[in-house]
Amino acid sequence: MIGARRLLLAGGIVLALWGMGYGLWYAVFAEHQALEEIGASLSTAFSSAAQRDAAQSGAALLRYKESKFIYDRQVDVHSHWIGLAMVLIVVGLCFDRVSFSERTKLWLAVGLFAGACVFPLGVLFQIYNHGPLPRVLAISGSALEIGSLCLIALGLARSQSSKSRS
Repeated sequence: MIGARRLLLAGGIVLALWGMGYGLWYAVFAEHQALEEIGASLSTAFSSAAQRDAAQSGAALLRYKESKFIYDRQVDVHSHWIGLAMVLIVVGLCFDRVSFSERTKLWLAVGLFAGACVFPLGVLFQIYNHGPLPRVLAISGSALEIGSLCLIALGLARSQSSKSRS
């Protein structure tokens, strides 16, 4: 098995296990508290609005927005790690058909794996830092994923066209 293929398959399995472990941790230790905060803040917002207390209702809606933002990022990170792991595994299974040199294949595999790790990390860091750095990480990781996948598709197309000429 070539190094690039091994990297994609092993990296995909490790990333899937990491994503499932993260999801399990979140479900057991944090999700219930997050959902409770979301529900409580909405309840407070609606009851305050019914009592015509705009300030308290607005503050509760702001707490809802922040809690929902964090909850969405946590769920997104878990699902992206697992989904991208599946992409790594599927691409790894057919990677020997990519019509590039072994060195180029290795760089594509590294790019694909790095993007699959960095993109969800950028999303996760958005919980702790609302500045541009986490967004830059997420965008860079997704761009690395997309670019690597496009080049891999090109390598597969080259492989198919050379077979049809034979």
